[in-house]
Amino acid sequence: MKKTIQLKVFPSKVNNLEFIKSLACKQEGINKHELTDIVIVKRSLDARSSRPFFLLRIDLYIDQNIPEQKEITSQFSDVSDAAEVLVIGAGPAGYFAAIELIELGLRPIIIDRGKDVRERRRDLKAIQQEGVVNGDSNYCFGEGGAGTYSDGKLYTRSHKRGKIEKVLRLLVEHGAISDIMIDAHPHIGSNKLPKIISAIRETIESHGGVVRFNSKVVDFILKDNHLNGVKLEGGETIKGSAVILATGHSARDIYKLLHGLDITIEAKPFALGLRIEHPQSIIDKIQYNQTERSPYLPAASYSMACQVERKGVFSFCMCPGGLVVPAATSPGEIVVNGMSLSRRDSAFANSGIVTAIELDELENMGYAGVFASLDFQKDVETKMFNAGDGSQKAPAQRMIDFTEAKLSDTLNSTSYIPGLYSAPLHDLLPSSIYYRLSEGLKQFGKKNTSYFTNDANVIGVESRTSAPVKIPRDKETFMHIGTPALFPCGEGAGYAGGILSAAMDGQNVAKAVRKFINS
Repeated sequence: MKKTIQLKVFPSKVNNLEFIKSLACKQEGINKHELTDIVIVKRSLDARSSRPFFLLRIDLYIDQNIPEQKEITSQFSDVSDAAEVLVIGAGPAGYFAAIELIELGLRPIIIDRGKDVRERRRDLKAIQQEGVVNGDSNYCFGEGGAGTYSDGKLYTRSHKRGKIEKVLRLLVEHGAISDIMIDAHPHIGSNKLPKIISAIRETIESHGGVVRFNSKVVDFILKDNHLNGVKLEGGETIKGSAVILATGHSARDIYKLLHGLDITIEAKPFALGLRIEHPQSIIDKIQYNQTERSPYLPAASYSMACQVERKGVFSFCMCPGGLVVPAATSPGEIVVNGMSLSRRDSAFANSGIVTAIELDELENMGYAGVFASLDFQKDVETKMFNAGDGSQKAPAQRMIDFTEAKLSDTLNSTSYIPGLYSAPLHDLLPSSIYYRLSEGLKQFGKKNTSYFTNDANVIGVESRTSAPVKIPRDKETFMHIGTPALFPCGEGAGYAGGILSAAMDGQNVAKAVRKFINS
C-alpha cells in the first residue's frame, strides 16, 4: 500500500532519513517493520514562524516495494538517417527540443553562434576582468544559453506547459543532484551546470544529432514562403524539414533579420530596472529572525511586489548567496544580472528590482513600431555605458541615496568583479521609471525597515528580464503565423521565462514539428 502524508521537520533533521521514517511511523501509527520504504516527493521551507521548519510531502510504502522507474535516455534510438530539423540556439529551449526530437525519431541539427561551455569561460573571464565583450560568446550567448552562467534556478509557475518532472529527471540523469526533483524552489548552480549541459550534448550526439558551435545564422532560406534552411556567416547553407528558432531574448540581429524578410514580429512589453545587492546577513535576519543564520538553513531569499501608478514593481531573479555579473552582449552596453553557485555561500544577496514597461509608455517617450521595446532597452544600456569610463564598471548608488536622488559619496562592497562607480542613476533612468522604482523601494522598506538601507547598493541596469520582441505563432500548431516550417520557441520568441519553461516549450515545439513533418 502507498500512503501520502505531510510532515513538519526542523532544519537540523531534514536530511536524517531514519528520523523522518520514525516520525512518519509515529504520526501515522505504523509499525516500523511494516514500512518498506519512503520517498520524499516535495520539500519546502516555511520561515514564517519564529522557528523555521521544512514541510515534507512523503509517499510511504507499506508492505510494498517502490515501483522501478526507467531512465528516460534509455528510450532513445539512433536518428542518424532520420529527417533533419534545424534547431537554432543551444540554450534550454534548443537542447530540450533536440532531446525530444530524438525521442520522436527526428534528427536535430543544432546551430549556435557561441562556443561550448568550456571555451565560453574564456570570454566570461574577458568581460569580467578586462571589460572585453565578445558579441557571440558572453553571459547570454553560447552553449546552455543565458541560464548556464546565471544561476540555474529551476522554479516556474508554468505547470500547464508540460511535464516538469520529465525535464527535471533528464537533468538528474545528466548529472544534476536528485534534490531538484523534490525542492519547491530547485537550484543547480552555475558551477554545476556546465558539466550537465556537456552531458546533454553528448546524449544528443551519441544518438545521431549534430551540434555546431561558432556558427552564426545570417540569413534564412525561403522557398514558396516555407522556411527550409539557413545561411551561416561564411556562406555555408544548411537545410532541414523545419526550423526551430530558439535564439534567446538577446539575439537582436535575428529580430532584425526576420523583419527584413517580412516575417512577422511584434513589439512586446517587458520589464526594466536595477539590481539590488544587500549583505546576505541582512536578508537572513529579515527572513529567519535570527542574528546569525543557523548552519542548517540555506541563504535566505525574498520576493517583493507592489503597485506604483498602477504599474508593477517587483523583484526578479533573486540570487541568495550570489554574485552580480556583467551581461552585455555587445560593446558599448552596461547590463547586469545575478547568479549563484551551488552552495550559495557568497556574502551577498542580489535581486533585480524592475518595473513593467508597456508599449503606450514607450510611445509617449518617442519609441514606436516593432522595435519600440528593443530600441528603448538598447538606449538605456548605452546611456549607462556612456556615463562611465568605457569599461564594464557599472553605475551605482546606495539604496536610500537613490530614492532621495542623491549622488552617493561612497559605495558598499560588492560581488561585481568589474567594479562599481558612483553615478546618478536617478538621472540616467527615464523620470517615470526612476519614480516607480524609487517609490517601490520605499514601499518594500515599509514592509521591512531592514530592507530599506544604505548598506545596499543599487546597480544599473537590469534590462534583460525577457524578450523585447514577440515572434507570433499559432496556438495549436506552434508554427509561425505566416511562415510555414518556422517554429518560434522559448524566451527569445516570447513564450518562456526561465530554464524550466523554456525547456518545456522546446519539448512542446518538437512534438508540433513531428506533426508538421508527418502531415
